Amino acid sequence: MKVTAIGTGYVGLVTGACLAEMGNHVVCLDVNEEKIRVLNAGEIPIHEPGLLEVVRRNVAAGRLQFTTDVDLAVNHGTIMFIGVGTPPDEDGSADLQYVLAAARSIGQRMTDYKVIVDKSTVPVGTADKVREVIAEELTKRGLSDMAYAVVSNPEFLKEGAAVEDFMKPDRIIVGSEDEQATLLMRALYAPFTRNHDRLVVMDLRSAEFTKYAANAMLATRISFMNEMALLAEKVGADIELVRRGIGSDPRIGYSFLYAGAGYGGSCFPKDVKALIRAAQGEGIPLRVLSAVEEANERQKMLLVDKVVARFGDDLAGRHFAVWGLAFKPNTDDMREAPALVIVQELLRRGATVAAYDPVAMPEAKRLLAGAAGLQFCERAEQALEGADALLLVTEWKEFKSPDFDAIKSSLKQPVVFDGRNQYEPALMKALGIEHWGIGRGQTQH
Repeated sequence: MKVTAIGTGYVGLVTGACLAEMGNHVVCLDVNEEKIRVLNAGEIPIHEPGLLEVVRRNVAAGRLQFTTDVDLAVNHGTIMFIGVGTPPDEDGSADLQYVLAAARSIGQRMTDYKVIVDKSTVPVGTADKVREVIAEELTKRGLSDMAYAVVSNPEFLKEGAAVEDFMKPDRIIVGSEDEQATLLMRALYAPFTRNHDRLVVMDLRSAEFTKYAANAMLATRISFMNEMALLAEKVGADIELVRRGIGSDPRIGYSFLYAGAGYGGSCFPKDVKALIRAAQGEGIPLRVLSAVEEANERQKMLLVDKVVARFGDDLAGRHFAVWGLAFKPNTDDMREAPALVIVQELLRRGATVAAYDPVAMPEAKRLLAGAAGLQFCERAEQALEGADALLLVTEWKEFKSPDFDAIKSSLKQPVVFDGRNQYEPALMKALGIEHWGIGRGQTQH
């Protein structure tokens, strides 16, 4: 099939590359000339495990190309994915200007039947707006009778595992009210569901809502466990043991039950805010989700609160090592990352910080440029040198089993603030390390 993907961020690039991997001919369009230059040079503008190899393989095979030429891209694809950004507006609602601009470009150029697919996370009713924009442009061109369809096909890709998620989906949601479009979408996704049909067809608005509801549920689980961790710490329970206990209930399961320093990234914070704002517009206060958001903002300050409890309010003259800056492992994404809040608050209180992340250093340097008292380190061990304590913020694999003797000898005093509960309190006590976890009933301090 001939496919066009508009946008070369996480959604558009992964979608385009993975569809090309299955034999489709894909053109990826972006108005950002630098992104296209990087892609045409054989690199990718994001860090995503396995993606570079898929891109290079399919470019070499002639199935995948990148362009800023809108005419070429619109003329190429029968199925056209819109995978552009939907950043939060000032009031928290999703900004649809890029989605509607992409739809307008299609309407201004299409000459035959197209299936326009909303792949970006968009509010309920966006498909109607996309349809209206395209209809307006076709009418201006005297082509109001030209057939086309708008489909909602939300992405469910985890950053750091996006390629695997696309190639082996647990479900594919297709919102479609056009029989021909539904058949084309079934054919496009058939190679991904051959062993077991995971494609679920529903109406457009339900498909749009499904994405938001899924992310809101996952965010809720995280904030719920973080709140339980706060209480567990006070009453002497160990949240890790509690997690195993409740996770063994098949009605609950183990996913997204890890207490920590709060969630971040491009999806959960933005989508929770957008859903709250959409509900306000309908006169329905979403009290649970409002609490989820509030709890998460508080959780991002928890490690700093623990540092203050240990070292006092005034951190002038204190120096801290921070391991992990990305909002999660296996990505360089720092949008809404807890590390940003933690580092900036430590600096505000007068401390200096030495930070390290295996992948996100360039992005961290961009976001924290000019921050006085902040040093970026090339190695994890370098960040430890002369620090009063270590703060583990992102659970990269290389931090899971570190050289604890080296940690003890490099730090001024053996103090670790474990923001992801990577280390067992009993082991840390045996090693002579003062350990501050999240909701660990036996935390030593």
